[in-house]
Amino acid sequence: MSEQNFIDQIKVFCRSGAGGAGSVHFHRDKFTRKGGPDGGDGGRGGHIILKGNANLWTLLHLRYTKHLFAENGKNGSSQNKTGASGKDIVVEVPLGTIVKDAENNAFLMEITQHGEEKILFEGGKGGLGNWQFKSPTRQAPQFAQPGMPGIEKTVIFELKLLADVGLVGFPNAGKSTLLSVISAARPKIADFPFTTIVPNVGVVQAGKYRSFVVADIPGIIEGASEGKGLGLRFLRHIERNSVLLFMISVENQDIASQFEILLNELEKYNPALLNKKRLLAITKCDIVDYDFLKNIKSTLPPDTDYLFISSVSGLGINALKRKLWNLLNQF
Repeated sequence: MSEQNFIDQIKVFCRSGAGGAGSVHFHRDKFTRKGGPDGGDGGRGGHIILKGNANLWTLLHLRYTKHLFAENGKNGSSQNKTGASGKDIVVEVPLGTIVKDAENNAFLMEITQHGEEKILFEGGKGGLGNWQFKSPTRQAPQFAQPGMPGIEKTVIFELKLLADVGLVGFPNAGKSTLLSVISAARPKIADFPFTTIVPNVGVVQAGKYRSFVVADIPGIIEGASEGKGLGLRFLRHIERNSVLLFMISVENQDIASQFEILLNELEKYNPALLNKKRLLAITKCDIVDYDFLKNIKSTLPPDTDYLFISSVSGLGINALKRKLWNLLNQF
């Protein structure tokens, strides 16, 4: 998807429908001049509902939606007729969408399943008509309830991609190239930093009836957790991944220190990210010989599983897919 079409955060003012008012009415017909109360109840206001849609990958369709107003409920009427309920608004969102209160950033809900529906804001209840208040001691009530107001709130829709594996690394580490090799995704690839400025997602076939989803996250730089570069905007997409594949080019002089920087940025953003399963891939290994790879093994981060790979020559690619599959299915 192009950067113009990838929208992962929007702010919307929402207002659910107000309930209709109850009716104050007394039965009248040609045989009855002074009948009892028969004012009906008001209808409920419309809900604002979110519905998961697995065919959506972005919030682009809501880009120009600034308001979501559900319909108000109709007032009650004579003959104990309840007013019609206000029409609900159903908003389809991609899986992985969360909603936060724009005022205090409080979490409100998330949508993770296709077809899943959740009421974001309920419509106001309709007021009771005067027939509801009749009693032996109050046979002609001259009042009814007003409808309850709807809920007004500005919210933030935030998309966190649902992917099994997240590719984590510095700009130009070969993440997009790897994704294009192991999946049918065709991200933009070039020999300069920040080629990828939106996440790309691909499905990887790891064997017959075996597949998993990989997300290529825009490159992280030191200080991304404080807002430098593009990393801060997209770090949240990593939170959904089950496995993190760290990718560092063999061209780096000190791979261990580069790995430490990446871990540090993730920890600053969200310490829970360090609890995820991880694998280190040393990329672009087609540009060095076997002896060079053998010599740098002792310099790699201790206690971290690693692989030497090359998306160009295919070195280690099949082994990488097997390892990722095994990590995803490890309990």
